[in-house]
Amino acid sequence: MACSISVQTLLLTPKLHSPSSNFFPVLEINKNDKFRNRKRKVIKRCRAMVQQTVQGPSAAYAKEMERLSAKESLLLAFKDAGGFEALITGKTTELQCIDVNERIVSLERLNPTPRPTTSPYLEGQWNFEWFGSRSPGFLAARFLFERFPSALANLSKLDVMIKDEYANIAANMKLLNLIESNFILSTRLSIEGPMRMKEEYVEGIFESPKIYEENIPQQLRSVFVQAASTVQQLPVSIRDTMASGVKIPLGGTFQRLFLISYLDEEILIIRDTAGVPEVLTRLDAAPLPLADTITEYES
Repeated sequence: MACSISVQTLLLTPKLHSPSSNFFPVLEINKNDKFRNRKRKVIKRCRAMVQQTVQGPSAAYAKEMERLSAKESLLLAFKDAGGFEALITGKTTELQCIDVNERIVSLERLNPTPRPTTSPYLEGQWNFEWFGSRSPGFLAARFLFERFPSALANLSKLDVMIKDEYANIAANMKLLNLIESNFILSTRLSIEGPMRMKEEYVEGIFESPKIYEENIPQQLRSVFVQAASTVQQLPVSIRDTMASGVKIPLGGTFQRLFLISYLDEEILIIRDTAGVPEVLTRLDAAPLPLADTITEYES
């Protein structure tokens, strides 16, 4: 017992320190340094956790506000450019086009849907706001504009219905505000990746025109009644053909590839192989979001 006390006394007495005995206080200092370093690491870790807790939701909120602001800015740019009718008739200026394209790029980088081709948001009824010269919507609209002067006819709407891997692009035109005619282009869609799709044109349909009798001038009513009577005297087969419209089979002869660069519950942006954007806005109610399913992509 006395021996152990004398050893402790020797270790803890400063007077007995010599150059050869400095080993013990150095050990004690090293232990203190390790404790301080460990304490600093714990404090830094706690600060990082606090910053993640505080800044995480704030950063997500700021990004969402940026996305909503970019959407509003793009929609305002469409109105300033005159919409899709001005684009079809060539009234959109180069400055307006570059302004719209700049806002499209700004919104695309904030895309909230990483796998848009399998998203439930893709299906539904969409209205064309902006499109390129090679899109089926542009071709359908241009076809109608080239055959009827703007003084006699106007394109009232151009939309697309996407459902069950098919898309029906409908161009609605009115003649003298009396006759309404639709041209529908049906396409088949196939998924080739999380963002890439292939579109094959199936058929084009010229629907039978609808006549609004209440808008017919009084001096033309007798002519309309005579024409309607003549149609009723035609054979049933011909009348059925006229009622169902004229179908032009395409048989997948024409096709194109495109990427979905942006998709949410309100806006859809796609780009063709040349990089030309098409922007559509939703007309119907958006479906409830579901978990993306794993799909086998065609190569």
